[in-house]
Amino acid sequence: MNIEVKHDELDNRFFTLVNGKEAYLRYMISGNGEMNMIKTYVPPELRGHGLAAEVVKAGLVYAREKGYKVIPSCSYVETYIERHQEYKNLI
Repeated sequence: MNIEVKHDELDNRFFTLVNGKEAYLRYMISGNGEMNMIKTYVPPELRGHGLAAEVVKAGLVYAREKGYKVIPSCSYVETYIERHQEYKNLI
């Protein structure tokens, strides 16, 4: 499956569309340089295809590029960072 992740800065989310359904990561940026990753969602029929991992990875790459510290409020984001230690320094 070819996954294209887009960034909607106005709505504070990274998302991908598959078969008209949306998987996303929602976040908030604080005034002190923190990116709070609040929620990851994948529709039930699309789970198991790595969509959550792709939107979270896009968010983490963005955070690194912008110099943000990450607050992994979403448990999936926290698990992803534990599995991908190259993002651990963002916390």
